[in-house]
Amino acid sequence: MKKNWSYRLNIFLFLLPALILFIGVLIAPIIMSAYYSFTKWNGLTIPEFIGIKNYVELFSSKSINIMRALKNAMLLAVLSCFIQLPFALWLALRLARHIRGERFFLSVFFMPVLISTVVIGQLWLKIYNPDYGVLNMALRGAGLENLAKIWLGDKTTALGACFVPILWQYVGYHMLLMYAGIKGVPPELNEAAMLDGCSEAQVSRYIIIPYIRPILRVSVIFAVTGSLKSFDLIYVLTNGGPNHATEVPSTLMINLLFLRNRYGMGSTIAVMLIVLCFVFALLINLAFKEEK
Repeated sequence: MKKNWSYRLNIFLFLLPALILFIGVLIAPIIMSAYYSFTKWNGLTIPEFIGIKNYVELFSSKSINIMRALKNAMLLAVLSCFIQLPFALWLALRLARHIRGERFFLSVFFMPVLISTVVIGQLWLKIYNPDYGVLNMALRGAGLENLAKIWLGDKTTALGACFVPILWQYVGYHMLLMYAGIKGVPPELNEAAMLDGCSEAQVSRYIIIPYIRPILRVSVIFAVTGSLKSFDLIYVLTNGGPNHATEVPSTLMINLLFLRNRYGMGSTIAVMLIVLCFVFALLINLAFKEEK
């Protein structure tokens, strides 16, 4: 009995540093944000408890307009699920067939994930520049000068112009996850299907994709929750402009926290994002749930 207790104590002591770090970095900030979301606080004075007034104002105030920010984030989530992930799956299926230069292409497609988002933002700012940007120069060179625009300055095109680099940057991330899953498919399954006369498309549809279903679930969760939390690239490109056309919950939260000194309202948006990410992760898990 004493030996068993000593064994459990050793396990607890080994896990204690990670547990303290987990509580300090994740759990404690969530609890503090939840507390401040029920207060009126400017970051300097003593917080004043006001109940759920921040939540009521968040969804009713026209000056905050959280619904527009949520709409933009949800649109990004839809595009991620129906454009980014299918393209990443197609790349993973192609590269997993032992094509020539397989390792090289894996590195090339994954490279944008490794580059700093600020650098990616500066790169796309140069691409979208209305005067010397590659995009407008290509359109003018092709005789399509009427299509050249101020891509990030026009509220009709700014949102789409922000979404393109976001989708492009993380294609390689999801591709690598799916590629690893495809490589884990037992080769005898593929061989048996090919002997039965299945084409490569049929093998992918009926064997590989069902087999990597857990990987697809993880990718969908990352894509949806990542879209809800999207901030850095939009902040670099437009900072939520022009005229709030590219506003997402995270840019709105930063605006309220550091420009308007409304730390209570900013915490309210943070809590809302945590709840939304948790709910969507739960719903996606239920959607991918299989019968035992």
